[in-house]
Amino acid sequence: MGNSQEPQDFNTSVMPSSLTPVHVAKAADGLNLYDTASHQVSHFVPLKPGKVGIYVCGATVQSSPHIGHIRAAVAFDIVRRWFLKLGYKVTFVRNVTDIDDKILDKAATAGQRWWARAYYYEREFTEAYNTLGVLPPTVEPRATGHMSDMIDLIQRILDNGHGYVVTDADGKPAGNVYFDVASWPHYGELTHQKQTAEVDEAAAVADRMGPSVDATGDDKYNPVDPADASPDKHDPRDFALWKAPKDTDPEDARWSTPFGVGRPGWHIECSAMSHRYLGDGFDIHGGGLDLRFPHHENEMAQTRAAGYPSAARWMHSAWVTAKGEKMSKSLGTGLSVPSVLAENSAWVVRYALGSVQYRSMLEWSGQALVEAQAAYDRVSNFIERAGVALGGQPSREEVTGISADDLPTDFVAAMNDDVNVSGATAAIFTTIRSGNTLLSQLADRADSEAVQAEVRETLLAVRAMLDTLGLDPLAEPWVSAGAAGGASDGTTETPEHAALEALITEQLNARAEARKARDFAKADQIRDTLAEAGITIEDGLQGSTWSLK
Repeated sequence: MGNSQEPQDFNTSVMPSSLTPVHVAKAADGLNLYDTASHQVSHFVPLKPGKVGIYVCGATVQSSPHIGHIRAAVAFDIVRRWFLKLGYKVTFVRNVTDIDDKILDKAATAGQRWWARAYYYEREFTEAYNTLGVLPPTVEPRATGHMSDMIDLIQRILDNGHGYVVTDADGKPAGNVYFDVASWPHYGELTHQKQTAEVDEAAAVADRMGPSVDATGDDKYNPVDPADASPDKHDPRDFALWKAPKDTDPEDARWSTPFGVGRPGWHIECSAMSHRYLGDGFDIHGGGLDLRFPHHENEMAQTRAAGYPSAARWMHSAWVTAKGEKMSKSLGTGLSVPSVLAENSAWVVRYALGSVQYRSMLEWSGQALVEAQAAYDRVSNFIERAGVALGGQPSREEVTGISADDLPTDFVAAMNDDVNVSGATAAIFTTIRSGNTLLSQLADRADSEAVQAEVRETLLAVRAMLDTLGLDPLAEPWVSAGAAGGASDGTTETPEHAALEALITEQLNARAEARKARDFAKADQIRDTLAEAGITIEDGLQGSTWSLK
């Protein structure tokens, strides 16, 4: 059952960019990230200089993706993009769980082959990721492709005395294998089951809202695996490494092993796949907050019990909530990605999903989408106006070539503060306001070439910051798919923008004349009328500028 190959460094084997030299930005020295295990924000130091290995738990492909699923994907896409902007070589692994009780049961109910159902919804997830600008992973392993890795890992756990095989009346392996929690004194270190010290507020919120072994009674967010309720367990805390098949399981959902016929437990999959592609120890293990217990607690325990280091840092994205309640299909509040995209542009949906820091609960509402659309209008308005003023846009190569060291300091400080997207977004709009002021000065300044240079520098900074968040409107997938909804590269002014510019300029001129005549009532009326139309007016020494709210 052994594997002939050792885990590979996929930066070397499948990423041509790995052949280029590593130039980590000085800004990387200021990166601080939260760790679920320590409940603290601490300085990030990679295990290997210049390289970062990240494993994020992907989808269980039982049905269509909803906004809750994709929030986690967008959150860790932003984390990954920041590492890339800092100059690190990133190996990003995101798995697909394509064998599971829910997949088997739903396929049987629908009269489908389980693997066909899993593949169908895997493609739906991939389409959702691509549409929302989530970078493809370095490698995306399926659980069913790694049975030998799981079997080897379980055998190591058994050999180390941290698991046991259930036998039948004749003493033969019956297919169920359990992790022996009592044999592993470190169990509970991730979710602080043994810790009595006061914790920070973010951790306290997670403990109150998240599934935890400390909570008694039924847990509506984390249904118990049927195998974990077996009377064959030595201890209620023990969990399944391998499961004997149910009578209803099809024959092609069973694998033969030294400990009986069956299929893998949920947790063993990620331990096997993270080790296969990231080797002995890696920098970050990510996933949604609801995976914190039992999935990640069990995963950490079994990986270490097998003799391998676990992730150096655990990061969890918080939930999408609707009226304060976790969004999930079981609660009837799930929103499918296709239905949301039918009413909103993909750029707007991505902005809304990534608008707060990954550890913050994200309240999903119509207002969140309205605010995201307003943000797009402000962004695209500036980019288009600047492009027209300059006669064209900076190339994508220029935008992506901007180092973190060359980005505005307030943006870098926010991203280095545990990927504080809210602060980073504020920095973007501060820069846009400065750019709008510069644009208003072009016609009035004798040194217009110098101002043009400033406009170009500002435009480049804005697009580079947006690109770090996956939101540059002139990048893929927004350009090819038209997903952003009308962004222009600025080489020509759209008729709509030209008309808007003429109308607003006329109003600003009228307002300036009214103020000059000290008719402040009329000036205020013009300002208020523009504000009701979604136009923000800013007065400065060089005159008034406008932008979309």
